[in-house]
Amino acid sequence: MRILSAALEAVDPFKAVQKYLPNIEGPVFGLGIGKAAIPMMDALAGRIPLSGGLAITKFASGLSRELYTVIEGGHPIPDWRSLQAGERVLKFVSSLKEDDTLVCLISGGGSAVVTSPYVPLEDLQTLTSLLLSSGARIDEINILRRQLDRIKGGGLARATKAKIISLILSDVIGNPLEAIASGPTAPDPTTREDAIAILKKYDIEKQVPNSILDILLRAPSSALAAGDSSGSIAGPVQNIIIGDNKLAARAALEQADHEGFYSEILTNELQGEAREAGRELAHRLRVSISTKPCPFCLIAGGETTVTLRHSSHRPDARSGGQAIKGDSKGGRNQELALAAVDELRDLKNVMLISFATDGDDGPTDAAGAVVTGESAQRAESLGLRAADYLSRNDSYPFFLALADLLKTGPTGTNVNDLVFLCAI
Repeated sequence: MRILSAALEAVDPFKAVQKYLPNIEGPVFGLGIGKAAIPMMDALAGRIPLSGGLAITKFASGLSRELYTVIEGGHPIPDWRSLQAGERVLKFVSSLKEDDTLVCLISGGGSAVVTSPYVPLEDLQTLTSLLLSSGARIDEINILRRQLDRIKGGGLARATKAKIISLILSDVIGNPLEAIASGPTAPDPTTREDAIAILKKYDIEKQVPNSILDILLRAPSSALAAGDSSGSIAGPVQNIIIGDNKLAARAALEQADHEGFYSEILTNELQGEAREAGRELAHRLRVSISTKPCPFCLIAGGETTVTLRHSSHRPDARSGGQAIKGDSKGGRNQELALAAVDELRDLKNVMLISFATDGDDGPTDAAGAVVTGESAQRAESLGLRAADYLSRNDSYPFFLALADLLKTGPTGTNVNDLVFLCAI
């Protein structure tokens, strides 16, 4: 628990904003977008007197602040709240003047909680559900989002006369500015052709609503529709990455060292199908018992995807690309862990932990799950087989029955996922 806590502490959004916030003269306005919007805005408001502020986040119910306005948006599927938030954002930033400074505080989840689409909301929801349930990566999903939205792909920056400083908490592998929250203050290097290629890659172009195809095939790109022939951003913009998965993994490694473990970061670019990653990491743990000094703690970071099985079902808008069809329920971290159960069977003194750093794994109240060498036998004593649950993407009830779900609640940060492979 101390190792996990160290990872989260290293990417605390409040501390990160206060660390990286430069000195600013003149009127300052704040705009927070994403899952970490509230602590990021609190840090800004604590350092600089704000002339105005707005925060849009996933978990805003019951929250209020005297120094800025808080709005809740839909996630992972944008909804009517996301649409209203998009209108508020555009109205807010378009009212600013050239002498003003807009501090944008951007974190993961921003693509869904704020939207101003060129297409009907229902069509955008259908597209998002299709992409999420097909196993598309977040950077691929955001290629399409940027072509279909007034705010994304630098649209927010083009909508204001103010100087912009963006402090960005990255939830995308490699920290591409255009992909984090779909890059509201970063130019879009991709094209409509790139967006169409994503639809073809996942074989969903025939299921996409006509309004979206009209935009991608015949209408000008989002940059052109916004009145900018190049898609570039004319005004002064500083985009600063203030936290990412590497920082969290490094802090976990240092804490593991302090606890007496041999520790190693395997990768910060874990991608692909969650079940495949789970099997591969579990095999890595099994092999490492005889090749690494014990006790050890191996760390992997990144973000996997889940392709929902039983294609006869339509994607469920609740899924967030995670495992939910009919009564099935789970998230990518829980599915990764479930795939490791049989691979770790009967190993002594080992543990695999997979969790989302935002505390929010799919449409569940869990951050992830824990697997040991006893998990398979314990499950079977309850009449549960890991392979059966994996076949229907039903990881949550499996680990719920074992009392092996990780439930942190919203952590206030968001820098992808972390997996720990431990042996003593």
